[in-house]
Amino acid sequence: MVVEKNTPLQPWNTFGIAARAQTLVRVRSVADVHAVLADAALAPAPKFVLGGGSNIILTGDVKPVVLKMEIKGLRLVEETAKAWIVEAGAGEVWHDAVAWTLAHGFPGLENLALIPGTVGASPVQNIGAYGVELQDRFESLDAMDLATGQSFSLDAAQCGFGYRDSVFKHAPSESPDGSGLPRGMGLAGRAVITHVRFRLPKPWKPVLGYLDLERRRAQEGVEHPSAQQIFDWVCEIRRAKLPDPTVVGNAGSFFKNPTVSPDQCADIIAREPKIVHYPMPDGSIKLAAGWLIDACGWKGKSIGKAGVYEKQALVLVNRGQGSDSVTGGEVMTLAKAIQTSVYERFGNRLEPEPVVV
Repeated sequence: MVVEKNTPLQPWNTFGIAARAQTLVRVRSVADVHAVLADAALAPAPKFVLGGGSNIILTGDVKPVVLKMEIKGLRLVEETAKAWIVEAGAGEVWHDAVAWTLAHGFPGLENLALIPGTVGASPVQNIGAYGVELQDRFESLDAMDLATGQSFSLDAAQCGFGYRDSVFKHAPSESPDGSGLPRGMGLAGRAVITHVRFRLPKPWKPVLGYLDLERRRAQEGVEHPSAQQIFDWVCEIRRAKLPDPTVVGNAGSFFKNPTVSPDQCADIIAREPKIVHYPMPDGSIKLAAGWLIDACGWKGKSIGKAGVYEKQALVLVNRGQGSDSVTGGEVMTLAKAIQTSVYERFGNRLEPEPVVV
């Protein structure tokens, strides 16, 4: 167990916000988590789990003990007639893990290429892109209860996956049904994921329903693309649309795409005929948050050193650098201004994707 004090977090969050961790522990094994929970000073302290830092906004120094997840390892656990089961350590870089599966002949994650962050964060957010969500390829995960030190595993049903949602984003005390009972196994702030397993179906079938991929397939004249071709296309499309966080600090898509009822959508279309929207399997309609923000005139605008990316209004960026970086306060001021504009024009309240710390 490696314990560091007063550690700069600017290198560990993709927005590049300057902040410090009072205490940071580099977790490179399950034994390191046990060591933290056995330590008289660290055990009772609140904990904050940090992966790739690609989905957080730091609004100040972090007082809870930061568990920097660095557990590595990629392996084929099992192969059956119906699937490959692949396991990855929570500290593996997500994109590198996707590339590894393809290089070893286990396709199925290619649509999720180039999503920033670590493997351990992928089920928390139920990451998704280009027609595939993590829950579509999920087998199970291993985690540890930070209160008791008990290890446990969860399957897909137990993870309670929703749109950019899971049990890891809900506190045990939440009771949305009004019954006063905890929301299932709410695990926010209570558990740390150590390993994730993916079920990659056989025979492999390409997922090409997304407009950008269909357009690319038509341009290339490839009727039956390989998994590697889809991987390459997704990387190229993402790089053209989204800023590289190593060059321009950002946290990817900043707002969730809101969903509305068909009647609500029809009402908005009557006022805004060009609004971009997608029907969902449950009958609801998903609105393109980037389009809503762009329609309100925010693309390319800034508040302080926080800006809206010129090529994609859904992405907020850091217009400062180094010691002159944007602050978390500036980012959230911009985000709230955007939320107000969209609500006043469309009647929809945008929900941020990143965790505000």
